[in-house]
Amino acid sequence: MKTFDPFDMKQVMWAVSTKVNPAGDVIMLPNMSIDVLDPASQPDGISHKMVVGVWTLYRCKTCLYAWRSTEPEENTNPDKYPAAFRLSPDDVANFPIVPNIPPLREK
Repeated sequence: MKTFDPFDMKQVMWAVSTKVNPAGDVIMLPNMSIDVLDPASQPDGISHKMVVGVWTLYRCKTCLYAWRSTEPEENTNPDKYPAAFRLSPDDVANFPIVPNIPPLREK
């Protein structure tokens, strides 16, 4: 896949136009905070946001780490990870089991 500069609007529009399948690549995030002066917000300061996936998503075969094709090499190349973040399959297999966070209690 050809990568693009996410800060260059022409390249972003190219990626959205050629790489996005709206049926599977668009995620709606409901009730997100926005500027209270935005006329689209209802109620004031709240609106839905759309996240468009114009990148390729990769996942580590050893752990649950995932990254996008637009991220810099220090986030995607295991040889450049800080030592604390380099995991072997044995490290992952020996992680302690962490319980789920219980739901917030109403006051």
